[in-house]
Parts: sequence; C-alpha cells; structure tokens
Amino acid sequence: MDFRNGRESDNVEDRRAQGGRHLGGRGKIGIGTLVLALVAMYFGIDPSVVLDTATRVQPSPVESSQPGASRSAAEDELARFSSMVLADTEDTWGPIFESAGRHYQAPKLVLYTGATRSACGVGQAQMGPFYCPADAKVYLDLSFFDDLHRHFGAPGDFAQAYVIAHEVGHHVQNVLGISDKVQQARQRASEREANLLSVRLELQADCLAGVWAHHADRTRQILEQGDVEEALRAASAIGDDRIQKQAQGYAVPDSFTHGSAAQRVRWFRVGLEQGDLRACDTFSVAAL
Repeated sequence: MDFRNGRESDNVEDRRAQGGRHLGGRGKIGIGTLVLALVAMYFGIDPSVVLDTATRVQPSPVESSQPGASRSAAEDELARFSSMVLADTEDTWGPIFESAGRHYQAPKLVLYTGATRSACGVGQAQMGPFYCPADAKVYLDLSFFDDLHRHFGAPGDFAQAYVIAHEVGHHVQNVLGISDKVQQARQRASEREANLLSVRLELQADCLAGVWAHHADRTRQILEQGDVEEALRAASAIGDDRIQKQAQGYAVPDSFTHGSAAQRVRWFRVGLEQGDLRACDTFSVAAL
C-alpha cells in the first residue's frame, strides 16, 4: 500500500501503555472458541462467558496500571499504519455519506495489549479485532497481525488494512441502522436462521471493505501490485469453513456465522469492483 501522502487519524485511543492482564492460568483456547467469543462480543454479549467455559478460569482485572510497557519500533510502526488506514476510511466514508445527504461520524480505534474493557464486555487479544456497536469503537491488539501472518498464512499490509476496513464496515452498518435490524431479527429467528443473518451481516462488512478499497484507490491511488491478492488471501483464510476444519477437522455450514472462504472472497470482490453500497445488499440475494 502507498500511504506516502496519507495522514494519521485523530480517532485513535492508544491503551497499550496501560498493559493488560491476560487470563491467569489459561489453558489452550481453540480457534472455534475464539470465533464464538468474537460473535458474542459483536452482539453485545460478554465474551468471557464463552472463554470461561473453554478455560475454566476467571479473567483477572484488565487494564492494569503497569506503565511503560516496552514496545518495539515495529509495533509502533504498525500502530501508525493502523491509524493511517483508519484515516483513509474516514476520507472515504465521509464523502460517500455526504453524497447521500448524511453525516458520517467516524469510529474510534482502540489499540490495546492483552485485554481491555469495552461497552460490549471484556475484549481479549485471543478474540482478534472486533467492533463494539455499543460504544462505536474498533478494538485491535496489534499482535493479531502477526497471527494473521503466521497462523492464517495471510501476510502483507493490505491484508492488515482489509481487517481494519472490515471492522469499520460494521461501524457503517451500525450508523445505517442495519446492525440493529439484524439483531432484532436474530432474536425472533431459529438458531440456523440467526446464524445465516450473522453470515449476511459479516459478508456485507466484507463488501463494504471492498467499497472502501475501490474509492481509496480511485481517489488516492493507494493500491500497489499484489495488494488485492493479500486481501483476498486474508478473506479466504478466515472463512468459517477454513477455521472449523483447522479446529475440528470438518466444517458444519449451518453453524457458520461469518461465511465460507469463497463467500468472503466473493463479497470483498463485489465491493472492490463496483464501489457501490447498493451492490452490498447481502440480505436480498438468494445465493451468497
């Protein structure tokens, strides 16, 4: 990615210096458990309910007062990069909303280490990045980018940007009232139907990430050779089928909450190629 002419966002809340106590005596947590915890967090449920069941321990208090946690220059550069990605999403979604006669209130990006509090409950680094609609903040432990590379096989700066843009896509859904409607519908639905609604919501966020990339490249020429492939590799790597097969050796489609690898790739491509919010209506199409 080319951010040579980019700026950093003013909407970054850096909690890394506060440290963060991890779960004391924690056992190994499977990928499937982390995905369930992330889904719980998104829908306003304290993810410690899921994590505690898996580990049989209680979380220690978060946001410890241990000051001056050492950080490498590489981590600080990742923080700067994440801030620039957030700024670019602001520069993209602001004009899109304005053209529709609406005001875009940008989300905050919270950088933390280990664990932190959010309006949706306790956020744990093991859960990966998440968006909390209750406080309109994206939460990110930068160590996830290393996991994205080493565990999921999806390295690259645009893979990292895609992750942030996806979470900002959830913020766009929240601002537009889509998230509330989906949550209300899920409460009336069967488990299978509720899962499908979650899949459609997640795939729409992938599409919105593609819309951001489309407009950012058209107006600021941020994409470089290989960037799109990095994002597609990341989208594929975190598909429900890939994650479930890693965790348990097989996939259960009715339990999907984020979409398969192929679906995630497809909807990011739709947004990237068309750059139109109307193309991201994952709730009206019969086949995802």
